[in-house]
Amino acid sequence: MSTETVTIQKLGAQGDGIAQGADGPIYVPFTLPGETVAIARVKSHGTLMSIAAASPERQEPHCRHFGPDSVNGACGGCTLQHYADAPYHTFKRQLVVDALRSRGLTPEVDELIAAHPGERRRVVFAARKTEKGMLIGFNQAESHHIVAIEECPIASAGIMSRLPAIRAAGAALAVNAEAFRISVLETLSGLDIAVDDIKKLSDKQRRSAIETVLSLRGVARVSLNGEILVEPMKPMIDFGGVQVSPPPGAFTQATKPAEDAMAELVAAHVGKAKRIVDLFAGSGTFSLRLARIGRVHAVEGEDKPLAALDHAARNTQGLKPVTAERRDLFRRPLMAQELKAYDAVVFDPPRAGAEFQSKELARSSVRKIVAVSCNPTTLARDLALLVEGGYRITRVTPIDQFLWTSHVEVVAALEK
Repeated sequence: MSTETVTIQKLGAQGDGIAQGADGPIYVPFTLPGETVAIARVKSHGTLMSIAAASPERQEPHCRHFGPDSVNGACGGCTLQHYADAPYHTFKRQLVVDALRSRGLTPEVDELIAAHPGERRRVVFAARKTEKGMLIGFNQAESHHIVAIEECPIASAGIMSRLPAIRAAGAALAVNAEAFRISVLETLSGLDIAVDDIKKLSDKQRRSAIETVLSLRGVARVSLNGEILVEPMKPMIDFGGVQVSPPPGAFTQATKPAEDAMAELVAAHVGKAKRIVDLFAGSGTFSLRLARIGRVHAVEGEDKPLAALDHAARNTQGLKPVTAERRDLFRRPLMAQELKAYDAVVFDPPRAGAEFQSKELARSSVRKIVAVSCNPTTLARDLALLVEGGYRITRVTPIDQFLWTSHVEVVAALEK
C-alpha cells in the first residue's frame, strides 16, 4: 500500500472517482471530479484519506452510514450521497447517452425523472445472528462485513418504522451464525418478508418462528427460501388500480413513483393498440394496466408470478381479455411470425437484456415497441438490433429508481 495525492478527473460508470496514475486509472470511491485528495492506494484502488480541495458540487451526505468516516464501515447501498442533485441527475442521464452512443445511437434523451428519499418500498437486507443479538443492515462495498443500520433515507417510512419487527422475524428464523438475506416489500396490507439462504428448520423451530411472526404488527407474510411460512394477511400491491398478490420474493419495481412513471410512458406509446404482447411480464406491472387499452398476451418464464397476474386479471372488472403464457424467452423468443398477431410489444427483461428476442422483433412487422430496461448497456445493444431491423427510436427517458447509486432505468419507444 502506498499513500499519494491525486486529482479526480471524472466519475466512472459505477460512481467512483477516477484519477489518472502513472500506470493507469485509479478508482477512488466517495470522490468527485476536480477534487484533490490524499489516498491510500493498492494497485488501481484508492481509499480516500482526506480531501485537500473539495468540489463545489460536494454536499453533506444524508445518512450517518455513508462514506469512509462511517462508524463500523461504510454501508455499500449508496455510492453518490455526497453529490449535489443537479450534477448527480446530469451524471445519470449521461450514463444512458454514453451507452447509446457506444452502439452508434444518438437519439435525444429526456431529462432524468428524479427519485426522492423515502420512496423505496423494496429493500434487501443482509442479516446474521450474533452473540449480541440480530445484526441487520447492508454489506460494506466489496465485502461480507454487514454494516448495522439505524436509519436508511432511501427506504420507505413503512419499512424503517418496522425495523424491530423485521429484526425479530430474522432472529426467529436464524438457525446459526451464518449470514442470510431478508427481502422486504411494503405492500398495501403490510410487510412481505422473504428470507433466503437459511437451512431447513426443525418442526419445533418452525412452530416457534410462526408464533413470533403472528405476534408482530404490520407483517402480512413471511416466507422462507421461496415457500410461505405464515401469511396473516395476503400481501397486495396496486398496478394502476388492479390489486395483485405477488408470490414470495417476486420481482417488483423498487419504488412506486418510478413504476408509475414507466407505466405512463409505456401506455402513452402503445396508444390505442388493440392487440398487445407484454414480454417478461412478471406479475403484471404493465400487462394489467395495458388491459384497459387493449387485449394483452402476457409472457413470463416463471409460473408463480404468471399465476398471480392471471388471478388478478380474472378477478378485476373493466379489463379487456388477458391471456398468459409461460415461456423461457431467452431460449424460446417469440418468433417474427408469431409477432404478426400484435400491434404493439412491450418488453422489460432482466439486466442481461433480450438479445435473441430483439433479433426476432427486428425481423417482425410490429409497428410499436416499448423497451424497458434497468441496464443501459444491454438496452443499447438491443436497441441497435432493432434500429438495424428498420425501427426508429422516437423517445428515450431515463428514470432514477435507485437513488444515490449508478443504476438507472430507461424507457425507450420505437416505431417501424
